[in-house]
Amino acid sequence: MDVEFRHLRAFTSVARHRSFSRAAEELLITQPALSRTIAQLEGNLSVRLLDRSSRHVELTDTGAEFLVHAERVLATLAEALAVASRHVMLRLGFSWLLPDPWAQQAVSRFEENTGASVVLTRTDDPLQALRQRTVDIALIRGDIDVPRGARTVHLYDELRVAVCSEHCDLARIGHLDWSDVQHWPLVVNTVSGTTGPWSWPAEQRPAQIIETSNYDEWLETVAANRGIGIVPEVAQRRTQHPALRFVPLTDAPPSPVSLVYLPDAQRTLIRRFLDTALRTKTE
Repeated sequence: MDVEFRHLRAFTSVARHRSFSRAAEELLITQPALSRTIAQLEGNLSVRLLDRSSRHVELTDTGAEFLVHAERVLATLAEALAVASRHVMLRLGFSWLLPDPWAQQAVSRFEENTGASVVLTRTDDPLQALRQRTVDIALIRGDIDVPRGARTVHLYDELRVAVCSEHCDLARIGHLDWSDVQHWPLVVNTVSGTTGPWSWPAEQRPAQIIETSNYDEWLETVAANRGIGIVPEVAQRRTQHPALRFVPLTDAPPSPVSLVYLPDAQRTLIRRFLDTALRTKTE
């Protein structure tokens, strides 16, 4: 017999509410579509499960007996899905300092709503990890080229601040304008940094660039007074380093934060994470 999950859900909802209209509201489908589903179920079983009138809906004797078993089947299926969902994982790749409180709230809500787990994977190059399929979603800061075929969802923009060594003259000045960065040696993270020579027109770029390849190298190079750095303000709240000083930066363009994913990977799970991520960012 060609009986599907949707048939059982439709029948048990109508039986519980004794109403096609209320069941349709619960199932988020139209009443005609629900009626067709019930008719398909009765046709496949060759029995009448419901007595319908213009005023009420009642179970037939066969329908009442069938309801007991249908609810048992749905309950067993729900238990099986719950067991399976505990082993479902979504891998979120990031290079440094997940945004707060967005990341914590989004991950918690997603896990609570889906039963799946989010595995947080720190990697120097989240986009390369995405290409290699070692992560499912990459959190990216700044304007960078994404892999061919990948999709990008913009979350929000972060403000930038300047950072320097405690021994740097900038620490005594106490502020910096975006247009004046060109007069300072600039330490950049070439793999996952948000600011580099590409951030200015050619005639306004800093004359001296010191390259690093990850956040820790960048941090320690600035602390060693090899140059100054530009970073999203989350670093000021989350980085504890006795040799660093953070300096207000005026007129700096914001730094975008985005999620990047490949559309052919775990579509349903990724879509639910993106929905949660976007809802969380608006709160």
